[in-house]
Amino acid sequence: MPHAAEFVKISPPLAEYLFLNYKESMRDMLTTKEAAARLGISRRRVNDFINEERLPAEKVGRDHLIKESDLRLVTDRKPGRPPKPKASGTEGKVSVMRSKQVSKK
Repeated sequence: MPHAAEFVKISPPLAEYLFLNYKESMRDMLTTKEAAARLGISRRRVNDFINEERLPAEKVGRDHLIKESDLRLVTDRKPGRPPKPKASGTEGKVSVMRSKQVSKK
């Protein structure tokens, strides 16, 4: 298999420069697992933030990479789940369910 520098026809010094800059730019990137650990939440919740576009991420293969500086976008969130909206017209009403009586013979 040809070397990447040979495949795209760039000089070896340029390939080395690009590789080093890529490594440098990846230094402040976190995986979803690392981001979850820093935020104190699950990986699934991190993925939810990404899917809701509340947390920017770069997809690399099947994984996402997140800039460490972007974690601040989701740190000021309320803990827990948001409350479910109440159905209109149910204020102060109580519903009672009755179970069926089973007769013994």
